[in-house]
Amino acid sequence: MLQRFPVESKGRRKKLQEVGYVTTICFSCFLIRCIMVCFNVFDKAADLDVLDHPILNLIYYVLVEILPSSLVLFILRKLPPKRGITQYHPIR
Repeated sequence: MLQRFPVESKGRRKKLQEVGYVTTICFSCFLIRCIMVCFNVFDKAADLDVLDHPILNLIYYVLVEILPSSLVLFILRKLPPKRGITQYHPIR
């Protein structure tokens, strides 16, 4: 998609910035989740599923699931412009 834009164009810079944001969000959330799972594996006293504290469960899943998904959807909310039906020709 970036090949359509000239090298120093505003559109290319904006798309690269969007890709950077999405990459940073996904990497951060996967890293947090990985650290939490590793912590859960190596420390037997730790438990990710805290059934006694539903608020802690809510905070954990909001931080590593819902918030990142919402941010990615917000960043990528613009759809590409609709193309007209130019490839079909009227039947004669």
